[in-house]
Amino acid sequence: MGNRRMSCLISVVLLVLLGAGPAQAGERQLLYYNHAWATFHRATADAVEHSAYLKEFADFEVRTTTGADGKVWKGRYLRGQETYLEIFGPGDVPGRDGEPGSAGLGLSTERDGDIDAVRSRLHAAGHKPIDFLQTRDFGDGKPVPWFDSVFLVEKYDRFGAWAMEYRDEYLNDPRSKVGPARFPGDVSRERYLPDAYKNKLMRNITLIRITVTAGDLADTIPLLRAGGFSLWTEPGTVVATRGGTTMRFDEAPQGQAGLKHVEFELNRVVARHVERLGTSTLVVGPGKRAVWTF
Repeated sequence: MGNRRMSCLISVVLLVLLGAGPAQAGERQLLYYNHAWATFHRATADAVEHSAYLKEFADFEVRTTTGADGKVWKGRYLRGQETYLEIFGPGDVPGRDGEPGSAGLGLSTERDGDIDAVRSRLHAAGHKPIDFLQTRDFGDGKPVPWFDSVFLVEKYDRFGAWAMEYRDEYLNDPRSKVGPARFPGDVSRERYLPDAYKNKLMRNITLIRITVTAGDLADTIPLLRAGGFSLWTEPGTVVATRGGTTMRFDEAPQGQAGLKHVEFELNRVVARHVERLGTSTLVVGPGKRAVWTF
C-alpha cells in the first residue's frame, strides 16, 4: 500500500476514533459558523480600530460590552449578513484570551431548541457538555439573558469553540435592535445581525483558517461533529464544511497559534484594493472576493 493511501487511511481511522467523521446521511445541520474572534498585537488592533477603509468595507463597530459575571471586553466588529469577525488587542478581554495568538469560534443554531439536540448528540457520543448562560448589560445594571452556550472544556491552550443559541429575552428587547422573526422559533444569525451590510462591501465570511494546538483541535472536533459539519482531514489539518463557511484548522505549536486567514464574499464586483492594517493585509477584489491575512 502506498504511503499516501496509508496516510489517508490513518486519517480516517483517527476521525472515527475522535467522533469526527463526515455528517451521517440524513443528519440535520444544527450549528453554523457565527463568528470568530482573535487577539492581535496592539499595532494591528489599533490599525483596525482607526481604519477609515474598514468603515466602508463592512458594517463596522467598536464596542465595549459587559457580559456575565461583570466580564468586560472591547471588540472591533466587522459584520455581514449572517457572519462576523471580532478583533481584540492585548488586554481588551480579560485573562489569557487577551494575549496575542488567542482565538475562539462561535457556532450558532438557527432554530430555537436546536441547542438541546447538540447536547444530546454530545452525550450520545460519550462527552459531557458544559452549559453557560451569557448575558449582556445595556448600561442599567440589569443583565439580559443573551445566549445559551455549550462547550466541552473550561480551559484550553489558545483556542476554544462553543455552541450558542440566542435567547428570546435578548431578541425581543428593543435595545438589541434585532429584527422580527421570519418563522416560528427564529433565532437565526440573519435575524440577529443588522441589515447595514447591504450598504457595505462585506456580505459574509466564506472561509477562516486558524492554527491551533493538537489538544485544542482534539477538543473542538466533537463539537463540529455534533453540529452536523462534514469533516475532512489529513495529518495536522481538519477542514469543516457544510453550512456556508469553510473552517480550516492546522496544528501548530502554542507559540504559533492564532487566526491566520479570512475570506469574504462581497456584495458587488470591485477592482483590486490592498489595505495594510498593522502586520495584516486585506486584499479586496478583483471581483466579489476579499482575503485578509494575519
